[in-house]
Amino acid sequence: MNTLYTIIGLFALGAIIGIYLLTLVLQDKETPKAAAFVHGLFVVPAVIMLIVYITKNTPSPVESLVLFIIAALGGLVLIYRDLTGKKIPKWLAVVHGLAAVAGFAFLLVFTFGH
Repeated sequence: MNTLYTIIGLFALGAIIGIYLLTLVLQDKETPKAAAFVHGLFVVPAVIMLIVYITKNTPSPVESLVLFIIAALGGLVLIYRDLTGKKIPKWLAVVHGLAAVAGFAFLLVFTFGH
């Protein structure tokens, strides 16, 4: 259970930075590259830890992982576009965030709902 708490904590910290980044994207402002990288430094280990947890435990929050992987794929496109100086599509930033929020909600329900 401690592993799930760590995963939740890492995703929560990543979400705080993600919300900040999303507000900048929605305002057509430049996103600080350092903030984007720190966001990744929190959520990438969380996804890896979640994969390890799922492979070693049953039942496990597989639905949560699927949503986080969808969010991660969107995040990769977002960071690529940002680093290459291309405009970040607002719709993609919103979908990225919504997928992550849904994954986080499923993870919370799995962790605290039983």
